[in-house]
Amino acid sequence: MSEPTEAGRKFLDEVNEFCGYKARWLVKYDEPTDPRYGWVPWERPTDKYIEYGVINLDKPPGPTSHEVVAWIKRMFGLKRAGHGGTLEPARP
Repeated sequence: MSEPTEAGRKFLDEVNEFCGYKARWLVKYDEPTDPRYGWVPWERPTDKYIEYGVINLDKPPGPTSHEVVAWIKRMFGLKRAGHGGTLEPARP
């Protein structure tokens, strides 16, 4: 068994520290990851975050869900975007 790559090991250590988890990681096979199939988070290019990302949005009262999606598309220069579920806030 081999140790994970330096970047992968750093990521696992940071996850452990963030979660307060004390784990010993065992890597069965140490193989490089083709960038077409994944990235270590801090090495992922910004354009990939935009292309495949999710925005968790707390929409204020007023604009409709469709208006907010249109704003996001305009801000990021996207052709396609959408929303899942309702973005309407609870009414008092």
